[in-house]
Amino acid sequence: MSGNVSSFFGSRDALPPDARLECGICWWVYDPAEGDALGNIPPGVPFSALPAHWVCPGCEAGQHKFMRVTD
Repeated sequence: MSGNVSSFFGSRDALPPDARLECGICWWVYDPAEGDALGNIPPGVPFSALPAHWVCPGCEAGQHKFMRVTD
């Protein structure tokens, strides 16, 4: 697990655009600065703007399984 994590309680709109989120299943981190090449998400896309069908590229967990990384 990287840094400190906290739930965002499904309130995607409350997340800052640069928030990094970590999958609670496999610990893969979504970093908006990097995007997700596997999911065709370009750099600069905040977690709150991910399409509804996007899942964790590490384990296919839904977005509700992600927790905010605070470090």
